[in-house]
Amino acid sequence: MKKTKATRPRGGSKPKPGEKTEFREVTRYIQPEVERELWARAAGRCQFAGCNIPLYKSPLTQEKVNLAEKAHIFSFSPDGPRGWGTLSVKELNKLGNLILACHDCHHTIDQDKKGERYSAALLKEWKAEHEKRIFIVTGISPTKKSHVVLYRANIGPQATRLQPDAAHQALFPDWYPSAEQALQISMSWEGRDTSVDYWKTEAKNLEAAFLRNVVPLLNPDDAHHFSIFGFAPMPLLIKLGSLFTDKVPAQVYQLHREPEQTWKWFSEPTSITYQVKPPTTFEHPPALVISLSDHIDQARVHAVLGNSVSIWELTIASPHNDFLKTKEQLSQFRETVRQLIVKIGKAHGKDRALAVFPTMPVACAIELGRVRMPKADSRWLIYDYNNKHNTFVPALEIGATHD
Repeated sequence: MKKTKATRPRGGSKPKPGEKTEFREVTRYIQPEVERELWARAAGRCQFAGCNIPLYKSPLTQEKVNLAEKAHIFSFSPDGPRGWGTLSVKELNKLGNLILACHDCHHTIDQDKKGERYSAALLKEWKAEHEKRIFIVTGISPTKKSHVVLYRANIGPQATRLQPDAAHQALFPDWYPSAEQALQISMSWEGRDTSVDYWKTEAKNLEAAFLRNVVPLLNPDDAHHFSIFGFAPMPLLIKLGSLFTDKVPAQVYQLHREPEQTWKWFSEPTSITYQVKPPTTFEHPPALVISLSDHIDQARVHAVLGNSVSIWELTIASPHNDFLKTKEQLSQFRETVRQLIVKIGKAHGKDRALAVFPTMPVACAIELGRVRMPKADSRWLIYDYNNKHNTFVPALEIGATHD
């Protein structure tokens, strides 16, 4: 840009030949070092809130072109929309009074002739927020980026919701979202878990969405990490975990309701003792009862499978629905349940399907599916408690030859 300078002295009269005059220091010329830092702090993107377009290429042809304009927060002219505020003349072209903007956003700002809608205070706030975000994102180590996966399905009459913002907040400071948009693998429909076709339809959708959105990221040459958030009936969460397996680096999250609702794991070191109760005989087909969120009466299992069943139980001293607070407790569960599955396989053989009756936290359900070893474990028949019929019903089968 050509450097310009006011030619009139203070006071407004034209100087006489040879007369010394004090010229104004105001020019539109931006020092190169200021411009470079402005570009760097903005990461070459428009700093108008909600725009964020790259200013170094054409949005249409993708050709390299400079679309950036250096907009003044306090106006270049004292009669401009936002005046000079408290700035001195020499501060107008400093870094703190400039934002990087595209032509349209620059024009939008300056069309506000009174500087009320786009005030200097608002533009300063946008500049600070944009530069803070760029600083955080560009400072992230590639090893701390994680793909956020959201899966939800209706539970009974309740339509569940998962907020991406709440999920993103739960990652910090251990992980950072690898992309602004989460991987949504949910299906929006009116199906309920009391209907005949619910389980089959949801399972097929889950498999298709996983294949479409997650599998392309499972390149063994790239160390992709996943952060998994789920809110769905137990059988579907177990199915989700089985699709990931424990070979994929992942952190599973749990929605906590007390003392406040959050997905963030608590930091206090709280251990828990998981109790394994084996059956009195191993001669019958095995069933695994997981009583963590609530106690499951074995009579309910016998009502479904009959008396010729060997029931294994995994539980805690006082089952309740908000006991899981830390990643360490989840790790303990994963280790305990994996060892238990191996014991069941040795006791009953791998040709006998394992019936699973679960009542447990979301994160435990997903991890139960993840620890399943497809080539080593028997088929799983997952049951779900149906409130409408007041009994457990068969929901999903994992490990069938057609899976």
